[in-house]
Amino acid sequence: MRAVANWFTPKIALARIAWLRTILYLFVILDMHAFVRDTRLKGESPGLYQPLYLARLFELPKPTVAITTTLYYVLIVACLVAATNRFPRIAGWVVAPAFTWWVLIGMSDGKVDHDHLALVIALWVLPTVAQSRKGSPWADQTRSEAAGWAIRCVQICVIATYFLSAIAKLRSAGWALTWPGSAILTWAIVRRPHPVGEWLLHHPWMLHVMQWIGIIGEFLSPVVLWLKGRWQLLGALFFIGFHVANTAILLIHFLPTVVCWLAFAPMERIVPWFRSRRSADSADSARSAGDAGDAREAEDQTEDGRQAKEQAGA
Repeated sequence: MRAVANWFTPKIALARIAWLRTILYLFVILDMHAFVRDTRLKGESPGLYQPLYLARLFELPKPTVAITTTLYYVLIVACLVAATNRFPRIAGWVVAPAFTWWVLIGMSDGKVDHDHLALVIALWVLPTVAQSRKGSPWADQTRSEAAGWAIRCVQICVIATYFLSAIAKLRSAGWALTWPGSAILTWAIVRRPHPVGEWLLHHPWMLHVMQWIGIIGEFLSPVVLWLKGRWQLLGALFFIGFHVANTAILLIHFLPTVVCWLAFAPMERIVPWFRSRRSADSADSARSAGDAGDAREAEDQTEDGRQAKEQAGA
């Protein structure tokens, strides 16, 4: 049990939480304008609103112009404050329910994008971590189990996005492994034509290979949680490459999930690395200045000796 608890609560530097706060809260603002951007419009047509399960469970009111406009400005202000790592818990506890409600309204038309799973959970767990008062939060190397728990929650949800997607593919096919051998990518390309995808239509065997690679990768995705170092980096690069391929073929992105892959990145090393580089550059500059000074001094001594000889000859 202790080993299990330690796995769920590894000691991780608070700096990683600070970097994740800054990036994710700024990304939420981008998400509101680029991805789940029609929430305010749905406030103008409450009659078309079909509440999702969570909205029904908590009996959230139907969206109106007043509600969606208030949500918009509250989210913008709270995200900007939280991104600076000032009042991260207060601002974070405002952003988490507000953005969840924003997403519930935006996805109330029957299409729920599973790429927001990790992002929404991240917004709920980040405020649980108290911030240290030791200098810059982005450089704080204080290790915390609370930070480790929050990071682990985000990591699990990132991986769950892929694994549960594979389970959904099995379930939709009657719990039979027929999805990778189907023409699903062909259908998707015809539905969303794009030059790269249209070229692949002439090579259907490549589409089947990509489908098999995709579903095998999704089933094996939980392995990434136990990988270390470069192996974990390779696992992350595999799934990021998976999204790059989807974007190139179908113009489908998973940026809300991709940005949450940063929970696996040792971002707490950024500031120490930058400081060490700056110290090394300063040392090199000082060494160069010292060498130049020595050369100048030697040149002056040579000139003084030459002048002394000329005076002696005179």
